[in-house]
Amino acid sequence: MRPTSLFYIKEIFSFTQHDTKLMNQRKEHVMASMDTLTIKTENKFRSLISKRAYAKGELICEIPTEKIVNKANRYTVQIGRDRHTDVGKLAALNHSCDPNVILDTENLLMYASRDIDKGDELSFFYPSTEWEMDAPFICLCGASSCIHVVAGARFLSLSVLEHHYLNSHIREMMIELLNNTEQHLTKIIR
Repeated sequence: MRPTSLFYIKEIFSFTQHDTKLMNQRKEHVMASMDTLTIKTENKFRSLISKRAYAKGELICEIPTEKIVNKANRYTVQIGRDRHTDVGKLAALNHSCDPNVILDTENLLMYASRDIDKGDELSFFYPSTEWEMDAPFICLCGASSCIHVVAGARFLSLSVLEHHYLNSHIREMMIELLNNTEQHLTKIIR
């Protein structure tokens, strides 16, 4: 990979930091509460439903951090390179390739990524927080941009990732992977 390509990738990932700054400006004006969310169970499948409407960029709630662990499981969200938090009620958030919420793991907040109506199911793009999924699965979201297999950001192309909000630990690990690949290819060529 040419250095100019790596520079381009770093620019894509740093662009998403601007999104975080915009969301943080809004958090001062909104009270966040898990009370605005409810879990719906249907045919043994859980989903998280909004009890009220949210505007794009509006803070929905904080991400719980009562139990930090170093290994992923089905009920955790990755918040750092080797840090995962048990997210309680938020574990009912399903994946979508066209999500309506963003989990900002740097500030431990969940935001609306587009307007959300009362009664809507909430979903987020799992690779935005997860480098490698504990339990990969086939995606059935039906979005035109569906990634089909949800295994973590590590297994997705940059052309897919550049269209999604990515948390800083995912961006850092992707840049590290690219740097290591570039160094490996340089050794092979010599």
